[in-house]
Amino acid sequence: MAVLAAMMAFSASAKTIIVVNGDDAQERLQEALILAEPGDIVEISEGRFRLTDGLSLDVDGVTVKGQGSQKTILDFSSQAGAGEGFLVSSDDVVLREFAVENSKGDGIKSKGADRIVYHKLRVEWTGGPLSTNGAYGIYPVESQDVLIDSVLVRGASDAGIYVGQSRNIIVRGSTAVENVAGIEIENSYDADVYDNVTTKNTGGILVFDLPNLLQKGGRNVRIFANIVINNMTQNFAPKGNIVASVPTGTGIMVMANRNVQIFDNVIGDNGTANIMVVGYRNDFDDAGYNPIPSMVAIWENQHLRAGWAPDFPGGAEIMNALGGNLPPIFWDGAGGDTHAPLIADKVAALNLGLTDIKASPLSASPSPLAAHGALPDALPQIILPESMEAAVR
Repeated sequence: MAVLAAMMAFSASAKTIIVVNGDDAQERLQEALILAEPGDIVEISEGRFRLTDGLSLDVDGVTVKGQGSQKTILDFSSQAGAGEGFLVSSDDVVLREFAVENSKGDGIKSKGADRIVYHKLRVEWTGGPLSTNGAYGIYPVESQDVLIDSVLVRGASDAGIYVGQSRNIIVRGSTAVENVAGIEIENSYDADVYDNVTTKNTGGILVFDLPNLLQKGGRNVRIFANIVINNMTQNFAPKGNIVASVPTGTGIMVMANRNVQIFDNVIGDNGTANIMVVGYRNDFDDAGYNPIPSMVAIWENQHLRAGWAPDFPGGAEIMNALGGNLPPIFWDGAGGDTHAPLIADKVAALNLGLTDIKASPLSASPSPLAAHGALPDALPQIILPESMEAAVR
């Protein structure tokens, strides 16, 4: 009720600030974002806005609206600094119908921004997959209530669509192409990822939990009704990034997360695996961190080919021992049988047998992984505030 009352108060005095292309567009656009008041719309005209510095918004309740992701283009090719293209640090913000191209850092980042909506946006590095591209395309972090709807991201050197250390999340109807990770949900609680297309990335969809972050224990993630096809782009992440270790040809990867449900997806043409479930095997010094995945359930997915080009140490040897292909699903064995994923897909699955989290993949002792146990009840649907859903109608 408090959110609804605030939105009604915003609308009572709302105005539209129109920013047209031309001389001093950088200054006029940033000034509009500074002077906007809760409830206002900052409307950006058609055109290619050639910007030399990042933009920022820290006013609650503002909508930033373009004329379409092919018509309103914020072009950061001449950006002087290394920061993000657009930074949001306020609540109840709607970003819609414009594009961000070639930012030096992340495309659009929001931090601590609750009830944020990303709708019909495009974030792209137009030179193709390069390690010098910005890390993240769409990048909400440390937020509650996040809606990412009908966006396109291409060329991010880390993750195209990334949601980190957040809660109550929907990522839907979006396309991620030629990123290292197409979509990544990291150290977050309660997420629905559905009706998306991830293709030509290194890894299609990642669900990670990492140490030494403020929010740990990632859990309660549903990955369903997605198309995860042909994620065979060679990994182009800068060395040292955690995603630099994601094998080329990864469909869906769950690492050290818990209560993850993967169902009703079409997954295929991923050379390492369609689905892999693994522990976090790097060194860490976080006493509160659990590196073992658990309660991962996999059912009713449609699998196309996989496993003909495994891109991890020992993968080729295991593939050859199995007759020239890895099965579409594998689990590294972290934590032993009590942590085995529950599988009801009608395809072969493999246990690499790496029970010890410190064991090297080169010491794998693979064995078949059969359907294991009863599937859990489905996690509840994520429900966002009505004001957020109304913003994308």
